[in-house]
Amino acid sequence: MADIASTHAVYARRSTTGALASLSLAMLLSSLGTSIANVALPTLSMAFAASFPAVQWVVLAYLLAITSLIVSVGRLGDLVGRRLMLVAGLALFSAASLAAGLTPSLPLLIAARAAQGLGAAVMMALTVAFVGETVPRERTGSAMGLLGTMSAIGTALGPSLGGVLIASLGWRAFFLVNAALGIAAVLLARRFLPADQAAKFVRPAAKLARKAGRGERPRFDILGTILLALTLAAYALAMTIGRGHFGGTNIALLGMAALGAGLFLYAEGKVASPLVKLALFRDPVLAPSIAMNALVSTVMMATLVVGPFFLSRALGLSDAATGAVLSIGPVVSALCGVVAGRIVDRLGAAAMVVAGLAMMVIGCVALSLLPALFGVAGYAAAIMLLTPGYQLFQAANNTAVMADVDKSERGVVSAMLSLSRNLGLVTGTAVMGAVFGLAAGARDIATAAPEAVASGMRLTFAVAAGLVMVAVAIAVVGEWRRTK
Repeated sequence: MADIASTHAVYARRSTTGALASLSLAMLLSSLGTSIANVALPTLSMAFAASFPAVQWVVLAYLLAITSLIVSVGRLGDLVGRRLMLVAGLALFSAASLAAGLTPSLPLLIAARAAQGLGAAVMMALTVAFVGETVPRERTGSAMGLLGTMSAIGTALGPSLGGVLIASLGWRAFFLVNAALGIAAVLLARRFLPADQAAKFVRPAAKLARKAGRGERPRFDILGTILLALTLAAYALAMTIGRGHFGGTNIALLGMAALGAGLFLYAEGKVASPLVKLALFRDPVLAPSIAMNALVSTVMMATLVVGPFFLSRALGLSDAATGAVLSIGPVVSALCGVVAGRIVDRLGAAAMVVAGLAMMVIGCVALSLLPALFGVAGYAAAIMLLTPGYQLFQAANNTAVMADVDKSERGVVSAMLSLSRNLGLVTGTAVMGAVFGLAAGARDIATAAPEAVASGMRLTFAVAAGLVMVAVAIAVVGEWRRTK
């Protein structure tokens, strides 16, 4: 009997390890798909004899597909089965990557990238949702930290891997590499992820619905999907087009997004099986977590928007040196993700949410002050405070949200977490970039004086510290309401 128990334990460990490997690879590929294409834009412009605004859609198509559809595919996973949906998303990502690597024209490449983004939306939406089904509850934080690490590795690896592949094999190579890795992820997911249990919560719901005369089973909300996709696409475009200049088109798109949001909320209150249950926004854990996630992602984007200009213009670093210093953040993030998750498992998610945010406040204040005093060393020291705080917050926040989510809603809740992060990053690009420009007092930051750039850096991260303090207040008030 002891031998049988030991065999079952070994098998369970192997299954958990294999499942985490498949989820980690899915998370790596979705973030790699974003960062690896950016470095190829100049090459693509020459290869297709296209303008830079035209080839920018190679990146935008991917991001828009993820942002506009991530909640819908998360909900679809809840209805039809998360394993089936994740495997389908990985297969679509692989096929689209192959098509992108073989395409003869820029329009077809953009279409392939949009399809690749849809596959990545499935991957982002469901990897976190699977944690509750693949690891013991007491190890949830560690698993969340691991997924955070893989996301950071994908972000850090993309530019360097893309540059090497372009230099040695051409721009098509990195799409083909994505295709090969995607196939490996499909095989791992089919082998190790637990079988779908959708029937366990769909069929009882259908029986109750029949008894009440309300239909046979939960339906997929097509109208809500269309309204939300159009709303999110309009908002993302408003935040990204114009190359840093906010004009009439951006304002019109924001108006469309506001109108779409109102129509979406109205429609969700009328349908029997909404895409997103409005009651979720009154949840004492989920609603604050989404708000905090968006705020801290906005702040983290400031490091990518402001950092390159400060290092090159204010400190006078070369392109190579600037790239090396900017890599500190992703490298630190990759190294501390799993450690952060283990801390969450040991000390509790609620306390570590506040602790992570407190570290981020200190990091933002340090970025506002230390670089002006100590140059590159001050910048690096501040980043090494900010980044671990962000990883600790992410692991704790995701763990707190997913710990008690009903099985029937894990996909859509996980997708909402990922969406809030993406919207924070998109918003941070525009908002923190605008704050930087205003603080520097320059119309064109690329030609601003070093002193102006340094002043912009200082004031931007003072604002960032204020935003994280708002997140701290949300965390403290939320915890007080849950415990009173």
